[in-house]
Amino acid sequence: MTLRSLAVAGAVFVAAAIPASANQFESELKALSVGKIADISSSQEVIAAIKSQNERTATYDQSKIDELDKTWRAEAESNDQPMIDDVLGNDLSGYLMDIQDGSGGLFTEIFVMDAKGLNVGQSDVTSDYWQGDEAKWKETFGKGPNSVLIGELEQDDSTQQLQSQVSVTVADPDTGEPIGAVTFGVNIEQL
Repeated sequence: MTLRSLAVAGAVFVAAAIPASANQFESELKALSVGKIADISSSQEVIAAIKSQNERTATYDQSKIDELDKTWRAEAESNDQPMIDDVLGNDLSGYLMDIQDGSGGLFTEIFVMDAKGLNVGQSDVTSDYWQGDEAKWKETFGKGPNSVLIGELEQDDSTQQLQSQVSVTVADPDTGEPIGAVTFGVNIEQL
């Protein structure tokens, strides 16, 4: 599928403001975002989990969000991780782990965020719980349906793989309104 046909199909892309040379795989990543990534992001598993968490977190103010994020960060550096274990043990995280495991190395991480930017589920532990202050959430959920953010190319220190993050808005299939966002780490060597 060419970018021209994607545009005709009504896809709206919000790309990161990075030099063209910083991510020469941008067109392949955009195509992935409206293909395999869109299919996963619009799955019943993702939609149901986000809607459920949005109901729980609708009344959270910034102090509650900061408190949760502080707890998560402390647990990420500890052996005792009840909050992290709870998220990693939920059905959505299991679904995302299966997707990552079955991707043949294409996806290096997958995490879903709610309408507040809080983690709903993930394939691996993230360093923080609140993503709402980061571009991956602001430039997708904050921009509305069909928004896509292609991150810069980065070399993973542990795996030495070249990868990029692709983040997309998740919309309610009934209303078309944004309800959350998903970020995928993509191994460029697998494109």
